[in-house]
Amino acid sequence: MKNITLLFLSFSLALGSFAQDDQGTDDGRQKKVASVILEDMDGNEVNTADLGFDGPIIISFWATWCSPCKRELNTIHELYTDWQADYGVNLVAVSIDDEKTKNSVPMYVNGKNWEYVVLMDPNGDFKRAMGVNNVPHTFLIDTDGNIVATHTTYSPGDEYELEDELKEMLGIE
Repeated sequence: MKNITLLFLSFSLALGSFAQDDQGTDDGRQKKVASVILEDMDGNEVNTADLGFDGPIIISFWATWCSPCKRELNTIHELYTDWQADYGVNLVAVSIDDEKTKNSVPMYVNGKNWEYVVLMDPNGDFKRAMGVNNVPHTFLIDTDGNIVATHTTYSPGDEYELEDELKEMLGIE
């Protein structure tokens, strides 16, 4: 019975939903985006702690071999233009595809016409620095670079929970 309870608790936590990130740091400060140098699809270096956007940022860790990741990002793609206009948000899709599969990232992204910034993390440096264990894993970042909310897994409708978190963060009803 104890094992069943632990299994149920683990499963419930794994399902996840967008949650306020209240862990902060040991000194009481809000957790920030880790600083790691990654490359975009054109080979340009990008510091993850200084993405250069004025508004809020959604960082979504994904991989070409991850069906829920692709469903989530494709669904958000349908709403993204409105989100940019309404909330000034930018999405950064961080591919964790390794050296064997990273060449398929540009083909997939271009085929889907994603307008996201896509960064490549083939060694998992940013993934580890952000504490990502499984994909999809999505972070909502405020304009000061603080992690405001996180979410793991994807189920249809999660994009609306993300939008609600975005509205709450911006003080929009």
